[in-house]
Amino acid sequence: MANKFLEPEFLRKLESLSVVARKVFMGQLVGERTNPKKGRSVEFADYRGYQMGDDFRYVDWNIYGRLEKLFVKLFREEEDLTFHLLVDASQSMAFGDPSKFEYALKIVAALSYIGLANLDRVSLYFFNAHTQKRTGPLRGKHQIFSIFQVLEEMSCSGETQFDRFIRNYALEAKIPGVAIVISDLLDPGGYTEGLLALRYHKYDVFLVQVVCEDELFPPWQGDLKLVDSETTEKWDITITPELLEHYGETCHKYFQGIENFCRRHEIDYLRTSTSIPFEDLILKYLRQGGLVK
Repeated sequence: MANKFLEPEFLRKLESLSVVARKVFMGQLVGERTNPKKGRSVEFADYRGYQMGDDFRYVDWNIYGRLEKLFVKLFREEEDLTFHLLVDASQSMAFGDPSKFEYALKIVAALSYIGLANLDRVSLYFFNAHTQKRTGPLRGKHQIFSIFQVLEEMSCSGETQFDRFIRNYALEAKIPGVAIVISDLLDPGGYTEGLLALRYHKYDVFLVQVVCEDELFPPWQGDLKLVDSETTEKWDITITPELLEHYGETCHKYFQGIENFCRRHEIDYLRTSTSIPFEDLILKYLRQGGLVK
């Protein structure tokens, strides 16, 4: 399966993984995910006494032979899950080498493949102030080629407007499920309203914040002109050791604020740097974070 996002050997490693949902969601087709709602599928769950009109095919005749009473077998239905990958495609995501956006696209490719391989439904949504791109919901492993094609075509531009577009998605999407939001969260307009809208509309939310090392530990000093990549606003500044120390403290407070917000509202949160090997992120850190197993 040739593509520029995932190596064939890594794809094989993804075959054994699945996305974890903390909530129970109603599926639309029989898939490979067990739903605690009792129905009639393949996994035995319990017995109950026979009631007029029950299908005799589900009567346990062995029990009848011993107790002379009719009991009906109950089974757990296996249903598919819809999970939504909501990706920040604003210009700030183009920063870094590799860029945060390139890293995010690999995350999307890996999680999409895991979902499709498990017969789950996968929806993609890329957003910025200039464009919004929706794909899906898609189902079936063969749909990964459609997703790879979409990822090839995506690029970054414009401002983020995180709250606006995440809130709109929460209102408009027809099928709730697991919402995996991928962003650098560098939007002066904030992020809380959008995430709360997802929670209000019954999504199981997992937030992945992507940063790069140059943002965490700026390598520059002296007199510089800084240009906001999204608004083009400019500042003339002098970078000193004292300023870098203050910058580090500010970053720490910002990250701590995100962690506290997510903890209060039962949103799973993972911050990752593009310097972390991508395979480690998926196979190790997302497992530890509880998104995949």
